[in-house]
Amino acid sequence: MDELYRAIEDRIRQSGYQGPADGEDIYNDICDQIEDKEEGVYVLMSKQDDHIFFEYKVEVFEDQFNLSSIDLHTPEKVFHVDFDL
Repeated sequence: MDELYRAIEDRIRQSGYQGPADGEDIYNDICDQIEDKEEGVYVLMSKQDDHIFFEYKVEVFEDQFNLSSIDLHTPEKVFHVDFDL
């Protein structure tokens, strides 16, 4: 799992976002938000602080999920990370 967490963090850094972003926290946040959700496509929001929030685009399957993208919204810019390349 550490490899997955690092991959999330690396892709976020490649987008130019330099704020805090922990791959394990992001993964766990998504898992918490999709718990008991039906299969389908969801847009999930996660407030990081008063000025920054993450927007996850996730497809939920019966036993897993696919993180399609993350948009990291800051006061200055929105950083887009596409995981479906």
